[in-house]
Amino acid sequence: MTKITMPGKKKVLKPGEEAQPPATEVIKQTPSEVAAWVDERVGASGLLRGMLYRKVPRGTNWYHTLGSATLFVFTMQALTGVFLAMYYDPSPASAYESIKYITEDLFLGQFVRGLHRWGSTLMVILVFLHMGRTFIFGAYKYPRELNWLVGVVLLVLTMVMGFTGYLLPFDQRAFWATIVGVNINGTAPLLGPYMSDFLLAGADFGESTLSRFYAIHMLVVPGLIAAMIGAHLYLVVKMGTTAPPWLKAKMKRELIEEKIDAS
Repeated sequence: MTKITMPGKKKVLKPGEEAQPPATEVIKQTPSEVAAWVDERVGASGLLRGMLYRKVPRGTNWYHTLGSATLFVFTMQALTGVFLAMYYDPSPASAYESIKYITEDLFLGQFVRGLHRWGSTLMVILVFLHMGRTFIFGAYKYPRELNWLVGVVLLVLTMVMGFTGYLLPFDQRAFWATIVGVNINGTAPLLGPYMSDFLLAGADFGESTLSRFYAIHMLVVPGLIAAMIGAHLYLVVKMGTTAPPWLKAKMKRELIEEKIDAS
């Protein structure tokens, strides 16, 4: 018989019995084994490798983090929105009271609602800053035109998200602001009146309007934004990021100087 010495104890193996690794080694190997098991069936390692180990141009700076910041704020909006939806009642008779309960009586309700409320404003600001950076850096040009169009759609969806969420507290300010917004939307040519009737769930503001706005705000727009973000990230990984214009001008000037020196 063979004796295996382990820290703190000794074990005598019987004939034909194999030595077992320590429990700590088994625990250390478990995450990698689980990850390998999942990757064998999903094949996500290639996608993660492309996202995490892609080439980044020189001159990349904090301006390039505006997109990641927007994604973080959207994730925060989704999480806080789920918690708020657990206590919100999308009916004209109870909407305001449910918001009042969340703000005044629910534990951390005011904090979560504040995150959601100010996060919506921050997300709009970040989307505009991100698109402004993309325009200034010339990242909308070939071959990234499709990604620019996806970004424009995300901008529109973000504005729709903010507009539909503004009515949900159902106080006097939210009510009349929504009336003004829908009336402005109804003045658009061709599709304006139809869009106005769709948002109001009828010809006039009624009981179904709040439910319509809630469904759009909670289900339709977040799903579309998540899908567009997925397409946006795929195109970013595939096409790569753009170097700052001043760096590209410097590189172009250096190439011209090299050609002049070579001639």
